[in-house]
Amino acid sequence: MLTQQELLRRLEPPAGPADVVLDTDTFNEIDDQFALSYLVRSPEKLRLQAVYAAPFWNDKSAGPQDGMEKSYEEILRVLTLLGEEERKRDVFRGSPAYLPDEKTPVDSPAARDLVRRAMARPADGEPLYVAAIGAITNVASALLLEPAIADRIVIVWLGGHAHDWPDTREFNLYQDVAAARVVFGSGAPVVQLPCMGVVSAFTTTGPELDHWLRGKNALCDYLAGVTAQEAAHCGMGPCWSRALWDVTAVAWLVGGFMEDSLTPAPIPQYDGHYSFDPTRHFIRYVYHIDRDRLMEDLFRKLARTPGKEKEL
Repeated sequence: MLTQQELLRRLEPPAGPADVVLDTDTFNEIDDQFALSYLVRSPEKLRLQAVYAAPFWNDKSAGPQDGMEKSYEEILRVLTLLGEEERKRDVFRGSPAYLPDEKTPVDSPAARDLVRRAMARPADGEPLYVAAIGAITNVASALLLEPAIADRIVIVWLGGHAHDWPDTREFNLYQDVAAARVVFGSGAPVVQLPCMGVVSAFTTTGPELDHWLRGKNALCDYLAGVTAQEAAHCGMGPCWSRALWDVTAVAWLVGGFMEDSLTPAPIPQYDGHYSFDPTRHFIRYVYHIDRDRLMEDLFRKLARTPGKEKEL
């Protein structure tokens, strides 16, 4: 188990290029596609090792397994648009169901790959960063399969609402509360990016996407198009804006766009609220995002196709 000093050191943003795996419910909305693309387009700071398809269940899927399969296919589609065909060998299917309880993992190729990659690292070396932007079932399952990985990873999770928000009924957390409880109680270093009250400020609009992305390259046209389609699907009207929530988990690793603090790990409850215990181990809690600077960095990187297409 990490000492408090080691834990606090792990909770600092990585100083140099960091090895990252991305756990994503990519077909659920439109922000995961932006996040995956931003990660791939930030090689000066982040080295993508693998991508895991996470389960989800809403009106876009027939159940958690169907959501995971659709996310797997969407990951492959985005990698094609990025011109990153070779990365497809490191894309893994995740959990077909949510955790049945807090002690039983849902085995999957993604969970096994995370265990393998984490355990291959020395406990006193640089950690493997896990950027998680969906229900955290795959990560919790890996921790249950091999608890020792808690000393070898740092989990950066877009999940839950702000700690002073009236409830915790946020999509990523509330799909699998058991998994969230496993992760927050594991002792692993966790960075939490809450949705409502924090990341909800990271929004873009149709005119902004048309100005900065459309016509730049095939990836940008796809991202602008699916975002507009999602706004129409949600009945948002002509003056819509969309939060690109999941980009922020990658952005914390890139560094320089956020303000955060240390706080004891919250305890997500099954009735839709947090409990707090001041004796719990620390996590890093993001409370502010510099929306404009981060959006500029995102658009600049997406609009560039190395060696071929013009930059923003």
